[in-house]
Amino acid sequence: MGQPKQTSSVTPLRAMSCAVSFAVLTGLLLSQTAAFAQSASQPAGTANSRSAASQDNGATNNAASAAGFDDETDDTATPAANGATANADDAQQRPTIPDAQAGDDITGSILDEDIRRLNTREAPIDEALPRRRAAESASTEETPGIPIGTFVLRPSVTQSINTETTKDGNTTQRRAFLETDAAATLTSDWGRHQLTVTSEGAWQKNVSGEGEEQPSFKINSDLRLDLPDDTTAHLTAGYNFYREDTDDPDAIANAAQQSDVQEFSAGASVQRDFGILRGTTALALTRSIYSDAKLSNGTTVSLSDRNQTTGTLRGRVGYELSPALIPFIEANIGRTVYDETQDSAGYERSGHSYGAKAGVEVDLGEKLKGEVGVGYEMADFEDSRLSSIDTATLDASLLWSPIRGTDVNLDLQTSIQPSTTAGESGYVSHALTTTVTHQLRDNLVGTMIGGVIWRDYPTDSTINDELVYTAATGLTWNINRYLDLTSTLGYELTTRKEGSDSQQWRAGVGLKLKR
Repeated sequence: MGQPKQTSSVTPLRAMSCAVSFAVLTGLLLSQTAAFAQSASQPAGTANSRSAASQDNGATNNAASAAGFDDETDDTATPAANGATANADDAQQRPTIPDAQAGDDITGSILDEDIRRLNTREAPIDEALPRRRAAESASTEETPGIPIGTFVLRPSVTQSINTETTKDGNTTQRRAFLETDAAATLTSDWGRHQLTVTSEGAWQKNVSGEGEEQPSFKINSDLRLDLPDDTTAHLTAGYNFYREDTDDPDAIANAAQQSDVQEFSAGASVQRDFGILRGTTALALTRSIYSDAKLSNGTTVSLSDRNQTTGTLRGRVGYELSPALIPFIEANIGRTVYDETQDSAGYERSGHSYGAKAGVEVDLGEKLKGEVGVGYEMADFEDSRLSSIDTATLDASLLWSPIRGTDVNLDLQTSIQPSTTAGESGYVSHALTTTVTHQLRDNLVGTMIGGVIWRDYPTDSTINDELVYTAATGLTWNINRYLDLTSTLGYELTTRKEGSDSQQWRAGVGLKLKR
């Protein structure tokens, strides 16, 4: 008899196992491909994609266990379902990755350049490290000052001991004296407008020898008003006190003490920008008062006939070729009125002055700034016996820094100086002064000053021309922010075509206390 055909259950199980394995493998490949695509298109969500792929693998493994290669099929089916539910919950809790916005930069590359790099870029040194401030030297460091409401006061006091030798012809005088110099700057700390007040004074006391003491004091204020429409106004006021020098052409000969001069000044100016044009209008008033001079015999000489008031109106128009170069033209007119119609010699010295010049303003930052101008100036007098004075003018005020730590200040001025000598109108003064400041060390600064003044008298004058040469040098050692040690050495020579020359030497050392 034929035996019934035996069918084994192993073959169907093997077929089912192969089918499940193929499905699992296909699911793994598809999940990995999706995860890689998501990672490439959205770099910010790389970690989340990897987590999702891992959880998908876990779910696949659970499904494989549920399909079973053992007899515990029912026990493994439940964890698979739980795992799928947990993965769905995790997917809901994970934040979704936003799509690229319309305003985002699109480079046209699937992967950003930094992602394709194996190593991240190194930041530049100036970005990796915090920017350090340049070390400020002791010579340029500004004192903190003293706060006074909305102002900051920076005072300083210098006490020095000096020696001076003056030789005029065959006469020589020597003296040693103490000098106290005081200076202060008061600056406002406002959001708009600014007020600046500067003052300085010197007091001398002879301790040995003989010679005239030279006290001085001056104070100036400047109120800047920031007005609308690119307009700036300045209101100025000042006071200046000094004793007339014995070498001054108007000084009293053989006087024991020259006249004390007081000058009061006030002014106002308005500057406005009209696009590439810049206009300035200014008015200045000066009042000069002279005290009596004391003679060696104890008598005095009244100099009240020299008291005067001067007013000057000035206008300037500049054309801005660039912020660093502004050519300009300027004109001024002035009027001088003496308190007394006639001086002690019977001359009427009141008169008018006129002037015009053209020049250029230069501003190249710290390297070079200032202005240069050439022009013409004239002064006439009400007394017909006094001849008019006119001259070509060359004015310059430049600050040049050839190298770091070195500053060169060049100042050139041409002006008409009236005279009080009987029958003399005055003279033209050409003054050139150069100051060089060099930082020798972090706390040591050297200064050199050289200058010349040419007093040019008219051809019909009875007084000959004079030349005054000055030279000085000094050192300032900054002991700390608040204390300096100063030293000075100076020389002055006055030469005359007729008459004796005069010379003066001066040297001193002192301490400067500043706050």
